[in-house]
Amino acid sequence: MEFGIFLEDAAQALATGILVGGAYALMCVGLGIIFGSMRVINFAQGDFMMLGMYATYYLATSALVGVFGLYAGPAVAALLSGPILFAFGWLLHKTMISRVTGARVADMDGGGGYAQLILTLGIGLVLQNGGLILFGSTPIAVLTPLSRQSWEVGTVLLNQARVVAFVAAIGIAALVNLFLTYSRIGRGLRAAADNPVAATYMGVDVTKAHRIAFSLGVAVTAVAGGLLASSQSFQPYIGIDFVIVMYAGVVLGGLGSIMGAFWGGLTIGLVQQLSTLFLPYQLQNTTIFLVFLLIIFFWPQGMFGRVSERT
Repeated sequence: MEFGIFLEDAAQALATGILVGGAYALMCVGLGIIFGSMRVINFAQGDFMMLGMYATYYLATSALVGVFGLYAGPAVAALLSGPILFAFGWLLHKTMISRVTGARVADMDGGGGYAQLILTLGIGLVLQNGGLILFGSTPIAVLTPLSRQSWEVGTVLLNQARVVAFVAAIGIAALVNLFLTYSRIGRGLRAAADNPVAATYMGVDVTKAHRIAFSLGVAVTAVAGGLLASSQSFQPYIGIDFVIVMYAGVVLGGLGSIMGAFWGGLTIGLVQQLSTLFLPYQLQNTTIFLVFLLIIFFWPQGMFGRVSERT
């Protein structure tokens, strides 16, 4: 009987891990776009996710709910947070990020990496404390009836809000991959990532390509945060926890690989939920890094390291 109960718990943890991992995978894709295109270690990425959560919250509590209803309104709000954060990322790159990236810092010690670390860390701190002033420190969540309802599949309960978030995350990740692979802009981004000098000679505006990549990465992570906001309470400092998850997922998948980042994020979600079968909730992140170290030990380039230079 006890073994049967364990199997039921394992099936529930596996299902929950896949659903939660979908949102994790999408936020890792956002970070992977930025790193793969610009080779910038962005410590503010978790705070962009936090802004996506708050944008979703305020959109979902606006007249948008009256138009789309309590069920569809929060999902639409999460999608609309993307264009808002895309514009914010565009402005941020134009005014700050572009000054420590690209050709102008290529000859600097470390390729401008030291300045990038300090700048993105500073941006993150400003966003955290600015969010504390604007939004307060009280944890909130996007309320939707789907968060309190589940579909029963055998003995497994599938939270409806997480199912919707998972399906949306899969769809957005697929669209992003198609955009980067087949569109003219996407090919320009890949060319600028592979060889900026050669891309310049071929007529690609590398600075603009980096700006699009940075803005797109911010937008994708913001949407992931918005999808997660229906099943997770949040406050202005939540980005600190999730930036660790994002970097772990991106490194697991293979630095620079977009689809690798997706599978890395999904793996993080699975490990996090399955660890609750054996360990307390507080040790979830410890388990993530134990698995992270094992994978890196056997596959130093990550699970998709072979394609990291191209994607």
